[in-house]
Order: sequence, then C-alpha cells, then structure tokens
Amino acid sequence: MNNSLLDTTGLPDTETEAFEATYQALKEEFRVEVPGYIDFQLEQFEALNHHKAVNLRDVFAIKNQCGDSYLLFVDMDTYHASPKPNPGHYTEYQPWALAYLKRNFGRVFIRTETIIDKIREIIFPVELDFKEDKPFSDRFYVLTDDKRKTELAMTQEFRDAMMAIKETDFVVEIFEHTLIIGNRKPITPENALYLADFVARLAELKC
Repeated sequence: MNNSLLDTTGLPDTETEAFEATYQALKEEFRVEVPGYIDFQLEQFEALNHHKAVNLRDVFAIKNQCGDSYLLFVDMDTYHASPKPNPGHYTEYQPWALAYLKRNFGRVFIRTETIIDKIREIIFPVELDFKEDKPFSDRFYVLTDDKRKTELAMTQEFRDAMMAIKETDFVVEIFEHTLIIGNRKPITPENALYLADFVARLAELKC
C-alpha cells in the first residue's frame, strides 16, 4: 500500500491504523482515485457548523461512469464542557460522504424518525411526508425549506436508495445539488463503507 496517499501527519498509531484499514477496504470495494483540489463548500452545511473547526484531511473519489461521489476523512475540532472560563476542545476523526445530485432539492435535513419526532409532528406539522410511500415516511424524518421543490426532487429512485441504508445512526443534509451523509462515528472500514455505498448509489441516478 502506498502510504503517501494518506495524510497521517500527527495521528496517533491507533488512528493511523484505522485510516489505512479503511482506505484498503475502500479500494477493495470501489474504484477509487485521489482527486485534485475540490472546494466542497462544507461551510454551507449545518451538520458541520457547530464544530470549532472542520478540516479535510483526505478525499477519495469513488469513480462511476455517471459521476463521481466522494468519501471525506474529516478532522472535527469540537468544544467540550469545562468548569473553567475557557472551554477546551478535542479533535474527532470522522468519515463523511458527499454526492452531487441531478435535481435541486433546496435545503433538506433527513434522519431516522424517532418517537419524539412523531409526537412533535402532531402539534407542529413541519415534516415532509410522502403519502404514496408510507414505508419511507414512517422511517425518515424529512425537514425542508421548500416542500414543493423537495417533493419534485426526491424521486422514488432516491427514496429507494435511502431505504437501502440498513443503519439508523446517520444524518443526511442536502443543500441544493450537494448531499452529505455522516454518522459522527470514528473512521473505521465498516462506517466508511456504508456511507460510500450510499453516495455511489446516488451517483448512478445521474445517468
């Protein structure tokens, strides 16, 4: 394995091993390349904005004839509670995946629906539901700033790709044509591969 493809500068040994194992698993499952510089404009996503800093350590393009998707290795500098006047912070290393979509979704937030969400919906009907796709609406909590635009963009094929995700601990955020997905878990082959699999499915929808 060519270690020069991975930026492990400053990482402890355990994190370096996790990075390398994840990259190896990614290569075995997908056709992967290291792209040139891309400004993903991650600052536009609320899911990442509550961190002190978000830094891209590595980016891998998942190749597809219909369009590339991406797996991002991200350093999250996060504040933690402290009794001192100045809170401290620590760094988390997380995998996030990104895809570019054919349709404009507006601004959308999707996660697995909880009991609290169902109760809140009775009082404040803000969630976007798909009456023609009850399994999807029963499983996912969808918030949008433009219901009509999102309804048109969130096709059956997109909803089927969402339903194919077996995990429950993730968040999807879409800003117009750009989607990110993450689960705020550490970088491991298992965590990264299921995120990469989802955005690879989305890339196929662009054909």
